[in-house]
Amino acid sequence: MSEPVAMSNFHRAHDFNIEGDTIINAKNYHHHDGRSRNAVKELREHIAAGAMHDSAERCDAPKCHPETRVAVHDELVGWIENGDKEEEPKFIWVTGPAGGGKTAIMGSTAETCQKKGLLACCFFFSSFTGSTNRRFKRCLVATLAYQLVQDDGLRDVGERILSCVERNPAIFERQLEVQLDQLLLQPLRGIRRDAQSPKVILIDGLDECQAEQYGDIARSPQDAARANEADQTEILRALLKAANDPLFPFRIIIASRPEPAIQSFFTDIAHHTTRKIFLDDKYGPDADMLLFLNSKFKSIQLQYQLSASWPSDNVKQTLVENASGQFIYVAAAMRFIEGSSAPPQELLDQVMALRRQDVSANPFAPLDALYTHILNSSPKPFLAARWLSLIFRTLLLSSTGTFPSARFTQLFLESSPGEASHVFRGLHSLVFIPPTDDHTSPYSLFHKSLTDFLGDHSRCGSLYVDDPDELYFTRYLQIWKGTFVFVSDRSAFHSLNNMIADQGPATPLSTLEKGKFLHQFLELDLSRSFSLLMERNFELYDVAWWVRSQDEFTKPSNCRNPNIHAYHVRDIFSKIHSRVHQNGDAQGATKARLEDSRQDALAAP
Repeated sequence: MSEPVAMSNFHRAHDFNIEGDTIINAKNYHHHDGRSRNAVKELREHIAAGAMHDSAERCDAPKCHPETRVAVHDELVGWIENGDKEEEPKFIWVTGPAGGGKTAIMGSTAETCQKKGLLACCFFFSSFTGSTNRRFKRCLVATLAYQLVQDDGLRDVGERILSCVERNPAIFERQLEVQLDQLLLQPLRGIRRDAQSPKVILIDGLDECQAEQYGDIARSPQDAARANEADQTEILRALLKAANDPLFPFRIIIASRPEPAIQSFFTDIAHHTTRKIFLDDKYGPDADMLLFLNSKFKSIQLQYQLSASWPSDNVKQTLVENASGQFIYVAAAMRFIEGSSAPPQELLDQVMALRRQDVSANPFAPLDALYTHILNSSPKPFLAARWLSLIFRTLLLSSTGTFPSARFTQLFLESSPGEASHVFRGLHSLVFIPPTDDHTSPYSLFHKSLTDFLGDHSRCGSLYVDDPDELYFTRYLQIWKGTFVFVSDRSAFHSLNNMIADQGPATPLSTLEKGKFLHQFLELDLSRSFSLLMERNFELYDVAWWVRSQDEFTKPSNCRNPNIHAYHVRDIFSKIHSRVHQNGDAQGATKARLEDSRQDALAAP
């Protein structure tokens, strides 16, 4: 017998149509017309997807080890769950020194809140890993709003947010306070809430928020620091205004180091609305670190068939004491001991042999000694420190919007094939190094404290690099000249195919990979990295040289996207000459000269 056919609600209906995307199921009804889809797309283009706690970009981000940081985790979650009481503050500020586990705590808290339905939205700033839009304030509000749009329990709020974007697509160019008012505060007013509604916004690493630079004039370190503090304070003021709105339904947790501007805000401005959690001995870091060490050593015991009593309790206690409350110390030590460069007992002995440091003068002394030892395990310690400083301190190679792939970094820096693998050998406990067949993933640090160490001469000593950008300028010039050089006969250029192996990347490249490399190379932002060295070199070449360079580079046989590459050459030309001549309209004039001189240059003998 055949099954009866279910009668459709639209049986025999006629003279109607359905517009847009409609999805019907037993639990939810979603309808997005064409305008809503456009608004979602517009909003999506302004977010930092990698800043969400469960993003693919954060798959290796620190999380609390099971059964550790229980006290602070329970305190945060308890405050969130009971935060509707009038006497409860609107903010919690989680703070403490570098390496104390703030990001791990925030990541684990976000996971717990998501499972409990408490998480409204979050943003994890990062200045040293991941996409560069996680460094800046411009994506903050849009990213928070996007997460609310995706929440099925806040569908009315989501529709209001999309309506705002549809009415005013330029909202993302407005001041932060205006964005927050129109994309968060106004859509949240008047909504019906119940016990199952989300209750908290999490923002981690606020001290890593950096001010974007506009224009070609480089800022001094002091000016850059002041600009960073101004943006961080702007974020805090906007959030405080939202939190003080009686119709704003969320509590806010912010985690950061106790930097002066942030400390001043929470102490002087938001004192009455803030609860401070300082990660000190109150939250039992030593006991948590001992749990972590026991778990890690247990894994090594199983892998190497070692005694269950290895290592002794005294060894573990010494490691905990050396950490001085900094989780990053035991985490880095265990990554080093888990390495494959020597048997685990030998690596453990190396860590234990480090001279006991006096933490009264420098609380980071044990961590500094560990970092120094690990870096010195590289066959070329200073070159390793120089490369790491260039990649993670200057961020010059990441000016295209994300950290470049490890493959691009290798091709840019290497003076001989395989040099990167040689230089970074032994550093797997400090740096994530993608497999050799992975041409897309970037190098990334396990913790920002390594850049603090490398940037402080008093801490890293002989490994200090005071001019990390000099290597960048040198290699940039070598690659550029190696690609665009021409010989005494003005009409003759060296072949791009021949020059790339000699003056550009040391590793021989296929035509496809060569095109990819040079495309990324031309996208490097000279406005932040311009130097007198580059100025003196590039101003030696006349317009004819630039025209010939552009034409040689954009041959179809030498690149995949001639028009895009030609644009990049013209843009670099105009930036260089507008800086050289310091002329207000030089950029437009030099571009015109480059175009107007094309035929004359090509016809020259």
